Amino acid sequence: MKVNQLEKYPRMFLAEAEGLKLLGQAGAVRVPSVIAHGAAGMEQFLLLEWIDRGQTDTFTQGLLGRQLAGLHGHSHKSFGLEYDNYIGSLPQKNTFCSFWTDFYVSQRLQPQLQSAVDKGLVSSVLKNEFENLFKRLDKLYPPEKPALIHGDLWSGNYVVSLSGEPVLIDPAVSYGHREADIAMTTLFGGFTKEFYQSYNESFPLEAQWEERLDLWNLYPLLVHVNLFGSGYLGSLQQALRKYL
Repeated sequence: MKVNQLEKYPRMFLAEAEGLKLLGQAGAVRVPSVIAHGAAGMEQFLLLEWIDRGQTDTFTQGLLGRQLAGLHGHSHKSFGLEYDNYIGSLPQKNTFCSFWTDFYVSQRLQPQLQSAVDKGLVSSVLKNEFENLFKRLDKLYPPEKPALIHGDLWSGNYVVSLSGEPVLIDPAVSYGHREADIAMTTLFGGFTKEFYQSYNESFPLEAQWEERLDLWNLYPLLVHVNLFGSGYLGSLQQALRKYL
């Protein structure tokens, strides 16, 4: 059971429950079943199926790669989601956009960038560099259809059951660019070559995908700046300046 403050994080667990259900309905990769969610006084709660944890190995990594490819095969006519949700403890906007560039800028980068500016964490120079990126972003990647993505796919949000089945937890779902999920897996490690090989065998990534990883990781890096402070600024600046 997860519990937190209702007023501080409104609708957080409702959004997480809906995200888990959406991933589960895709039938590609296991997620914990949602048992109940609601409010009690000043608190809200989310009650989930308990997963006894096993250990990851090359087989489970390969299986996760294939299953994630299957998840990404679920598409939508637009980028976004019917409701807003959270990434970590930060609100995440999901207003539908027809084009990934528009969605990535208006619903992902700009809100986090403005929050960092308001907190005094990001300089005007770095803000201007982001604005320069926004003007040329649509030339930096090949177009793809919207894909159902987990949205916060670092190693801490992937567990293995005792039977060796991959299970995804703590989603920040949307219909986005599938490379964003792949990029997040590289940010803090924890995924093996078998994961990437099996993914590519099942749903090949576009050419030069590895050169775009830092482009998509600008978003989680901004999130980490807002959550944890200026310690992530160096990584953010280094990633951004690769594309200017």
